[in-house]
Amino acid sequence: MDAIQLLKNRRSVRKYKDQIVPRELIEEIVKLSQFAPSWSNYQVARYNIIDNRSLIEEIANNCVQGFVYNAKTLTRANGVVVLSYVTGKSGSLKDKVKPEDVVSDNSGAWECFDAGIACLQFCLSAYAKGVATCVLGVINNDAIAQKIGLPENEKVAALIVYGYEAGEHHEAPVRKDINEILRFVE
Repeated sequence: MDAIQLLKNRRSVRKYKDQIVPRELIEEIVKLSQFAPSWSNYQVARYNIIDNRSLIEEIANNCVQGFVYNAKTLTRANGVVVLSYVTGKSGSLKDKVKPEDVVSDNSGAWECFDAGIACLQFCLSAYAKGVATCVLGVINNDAIAQKIGLPENEKVAALIVYGYEAGEHHEAPVRKDINEILRFVE
């Protein structure tokens, strides 16, 4: 599959076959995900993999803020990535340059930006390897962090459910006209 096909055809998938995705394949996907760019190459993204059915169901029942749609998607998944990021790194160059106070105006948000890039890289890498994904954001980050024993210097960015797609692969929904999203500034 070429890069253009990959970008145009990857979809959020919420229904999966009852077929285990081998851990070795998930490891390959994470290795590809490591090539995601990040602030000053800090590589703050962490991939916490859950393939234990009872833990997935516990998260579905207790960590989606009552959002039934996400609970249902979680219970259908073969596995879940709790994508987390190390705090206090992205957005600052204090370890790299002098003066130490060189920071981005968005320094607090840059960690989430790096996590978002890593999230997309994981989803595209998974699709390239035949594994479907869906990113879930309506979640209780603190409850999930506690449930999986996340280190104190990490925060949950999102859940990525994964598995082998059940049913037909859907075409892309209609996209906005290019003139609505593109501006050339002179």
